[in-house]
Amino acid sequence: MAESPFDALLKGESGRNTRGLLRIIILCTVAAAAVSSRLFSVIRFESIIHEFDPWFNFRATKYLVENGFHSFWDWFDDRTWHPLGRVTGGTLYPGLMVTSGVIYHVLRFLTIPVDIRNVCVLLAPAFSGLTSLAMYLLTSEMSTSPSAGLLAAAFMGIVPGYISRSVAGSYDNEAIAIFLLVFTFFLWIKAIKNGSIMWGALTALFYGYMVSAWGGYVFITNLIPLHVFVLLCMGRYSSRMYISYTTWYALGTLASMQIPFVGFLPIRNSDHMSALGVFGLVQLVAFADFVRGFLPGKQFQRLLTSMIIITFGVGLVGLIGLTVSGVIAPWSGRFYSLWDTGYAKVHIPIIASVSEHQPTAWPAFFFDLNFLIWLFPAGVYMCFTRLGDEHVFVVIYSVLASYFAGVMVRLMLTLTPIVCVAAALVLSYILETFLVISPQTFQAKSRDTSSESLRSARSPVVGISSYISKLIMTSSVVIYLLLFVAHCTWVTSNAYSSPSVVLASRLPDGSQYIIDDYREAYYWLRQNTPANAKIMSWWDYGYQIGGMADRPTLVDNNTWNNTHIATVGKAMSSREEVSYPILRQHDVDYVLVVFGGLLGYSGDDLNKFLWMVRISEGIWPDEVIERNFFTARGEYRVDDEATPTMRNSLMYKLSYYNYNTMFQTGQAIDRVRGSRLPVDGPQLSTLEEAFTSENWIIRLYKVKDLDNFGRDHNSAMAFDRGNKRKKATKKRGPRVLRIE
Repeated sequence: MAESPFDALLKGESGRNTRGLLRIIILCTVAAAAVSSRLFSVIRFESIIHEFDPWFNFRATKYLVENGFHSFWDWFDDRTWHPLGRVTGGTLYPGLMVTSGVIYHVLRFLTIPVDIRNVCVLLAPAFSGLTSLAMYLLTSEMSTSPSAGLLAAAFMGIVPGYISRSVAGSYDNEAIAIFLLVFTFFLWIKAIKNGSIMWGALTALFYGYMVSAWGGYVFITNLIPLHVFVLLCMGRYSSRMYISYTTWYALGTLASMQIPFVGFLPIRNSDHMSALGVFGLVQLVAFADFVRGFLPGKQFQRLLTSMIIITFGVGLVGLIGLTVSGVIAPWSGRFYSLWDTGYAKVHIPIIASVSEHQPTAWPAFFFDLNFLIWLFPAGVYMCFTRLGDEHVFVVIYSVLASYFAGVMVRLMLTLTPIVCVAAALVLSYILETFLVISPQTFQAKSRDTSSESLRSARSPVVGISSYISKLIMTSSVVIYLLLFVAHCTWVTSNAYSSPSVVLASRLPDGSQYIIDDYREAYYWLRQNTPANAKIMSWWDYGYQIGGMADRPTLVDNNTWNNTHIATVGKAMSSREEVSYPILRQHDVDYVLVVFGGLLGYSGDDLNKFLWMVRISEGIWPDEVIERNFFTARGEYRVDDEATPTMRNSLMYKLSYYNYNTMFQTGQAIDRVRGSRLPVDGPQLSTLEEAFTSENWIIRLYKVKDLDNFGRDHNSAMAFDRGNKRKKATKKRGPRVLRIE
């Protein structure tokens, strides 16, 4: 039979070049799709920084670009955590800011006019393309089939589990950290396969870059040693392992210690002790392997047993002694919260109050991974059947990441890469099984004595190798892939591309309505308050106030000082006569609260209020008592049945002050909590309303001076009742909107 032109094309040197070119084209297309799918937020809204933490990262990057690296390293920010301030250069991971600064200066050097804001907004989409390429390299090390790497790259490019933290405007540490995570693991697999100092040094180099970028580097710090330890337990010690691990640990530890925020943690923190312990174990095993050739078997066994017992005992006693003496720091609360999901709620409520630290709901796995979650277990099983050194790594990674993703929503991000790898291994195997039937397969089947197998090989109409089976399986896979792409596109467009500072809603007629209350309020602060006006709000909004309003704040999202945050919580949860001295003591000029009762915006401060109470109760258990905010039936209410403690708290008053003027008498409704409010709204004596945004989401109150109302609280109350309300905005009728 004459050879087809296509077969001739794919043979020989020309065929290899053609396949290589096709692979490059596919990878470039995948990278372009990864970048494009993350631009919905810019297209639908505008080029803007999202969420909360990215606003500090953006502010720090601007400072770096304007003042240089040395000034940034020594930066003391006196406009945060008033009156404490923050030694910013030594309390952050600088990798994100430095990366953006380098890109900005390179583009300017090439005479490309670009604003640093656009560099920050588009950094995450750009690195997502690199992550897809890194995923191709990592998966190609797990399989001889290039199709597995291409599929993994495509999955990683558009899977919602990764897109959730990498859309345009999501300028957080994860923007570059996931690329570094995947690429570091690829370099580690190359190093342990080749036993090369070069690959081990490259692994250490990118590990150091990862340390500078994200606190999640601890995952790498513990996963690589665990991989080596399991290989040792399986009897797979080799010089390749010794060279790779020793090079990585020595150079990687030195590189990580160059970051001021990390410093001596790699040798003084319990989170890093597993890496140090495995390093010592590898040296012991290497020594034993060396000595084995010089001693008889029985003497070697005695020596080895003695060495293991003595080393383990000395190491354990030394670790306990150094921990008790304080040389080695104990396990952190975040570590305990990973193994006991109720630990943080009891002991560290500020950690439990963060939504992304909550356990993951089961639907979230299907929402963020779609049909990949079905293929994931099969991919892990395939690695068990092969069980090379690299496949052991996949199994260990899968088990650990699955557990951590289950106990904390945020760690879904670390599970996503290995799910893409495992799913790609399975899907490529399925496609190659049903799309490519080699002549050797038919010859093997022809030698089968079964008449049915022989008939199937000669005339493939029925059976697993039949045309019908191929058609059914191929069609099913194509349909699933199309549905996967549609799901990823929808999730990206609707769920993960809306900036937190700009809310999208629907009017009753279905048309879209943009709620811009956050920026409206921050702009008012920037334009109508002194440059040094101190703003008190809950810590969630500190970074945004500093980034957009450029005003000093008492607390922000760094959450390094639990007592200072508890002070703000105490001021919010106490009566005015208790709160006012706290405000005066901390030089507070304005108080900001978020209130969603008019529109039904559930992310307001009243829904977070109990966390403020719990955090404050941890510091002042006799002054702030959580049960006083609940009714006798244990209900958290804001209507006529609300407890006196609740109705007299500053948070309650600031949220509902003059709210009943928006409704007819006795008709005031809180649409978030579904409650009809008391006829008589709360009154304020020590603060006055300064600004309320268009949709009442942001409310700002000015703290009165002592001279304005007198030192006696009763006279202050009488004076306040005689004042006329000063409205910063026009009176508006209630809008009926649905927040998306």
